[in-house]
Amino acid sequence: MASAQDRIPLLVIAGPTASGKTEVAVAIAAHVGGEVVSADSMQIYRHLDVGTAKPTDEQRERVPIHLIDFVAPDEEYSVAAYQRDAREAILDIYSRGRLPILTGGTGLYLRAVLEHLDLPPGPPDGSIRRRLQEEADRLGSEAMHARLAEIDPEAARIILPGDARRIIRALEVHQLTGRPISDLQRVDEAPPVDYNTARYVLTAPRAQLFDRIERRVDAMVAAGWLEEVAALRERGLSISQQSMQAIGYRHLLEHLDGERGLDETVDLIKRDTRRYAKRQITWLRRERQYAWFAPGNQFQRRAVERVMAARAQGLLRQ
Repeated sequence: MASAQDRIPLLVIAGPTASGKTEVAVAIAAHVGGEVVSADSMQIYRHLDVGTAKPTDEQRERVPIHLIDFVAPDEEYSVAAYQRDAREAILDIYSRGRLPILTGGTGLYLRAVLEHLDLPPGPPDGSIRRRLQEEADRLGSEAMHARLAEIDPEAARIILPGDARRIIRALEVHQLTGRPISDLQRVDEAPPVDYNTARYVLTAPRAQLFDRIERRVDAMVAAGWLEEVAALRERGLSISQQSMQAIGYRHLLEHLDGERGLDETVDLIKRDTRRYAKRQITWLRRERQYAWFAPGNQFQRRAVERVMAARAQGLLRQ
């Protein structure tokens, strides 16, 4: 195993949606000479700005933020591709004498970078996927979920019966590799050797977090989220695209299709965002080596002190 001196230092700031991760990461990066690598599976897409709470122009001017705004909204993007791109970004940042700061709430993205994952192949197989999609259209996603439960009960516990896209992907991977997707995503027992990490989770009391979520959804709608979705729809984007599975985008597309009124749609977005935040917290509690903090000056001071101590010990170049 590589010694700490041989590993790349990496500060990790994770947390549920609306916990203030980006704001804290940018502040720390500006203080210590760092750059942020986003671990958000929806901020990767161009033109999905309001509803994904991308970093502001002011934050991007303060420090470089990598892996946002680089995938077209009609393209597929895999965890394996993210693992490759994030590790390349981290190496590049470190090679320039800067501190890489991995920040986000997409659990599998974080795990793909930090742990030893044998990830499934990135590009989907068109013929297999089309056949599975046709079966899902004919039989329904719940029937496909039951099939997944037979071959990969662990994945079926995580993937919701209505999430046809992820069910089809899991079935596709099984047909391509002969192995359950949960096996391919499993973490080795050995600790990671690539990075010397300090890992933190930012969170808040549930009532406070939920209040922040609801106020942020209202602010997004006021900032033109519906108009953003309408413009994407004009570009030909539909609910079948991976990018349109983001919370809120799917709901607003359904509203534009006349399925429900705007007030009811906004309430559903708030409900599903709260549920997503709970799933993020549950995921992160299962992960290793994280210290949990409420956002604030205490955490920032501790993170900065740890970075400075690492520099003093020669673990991070000036």
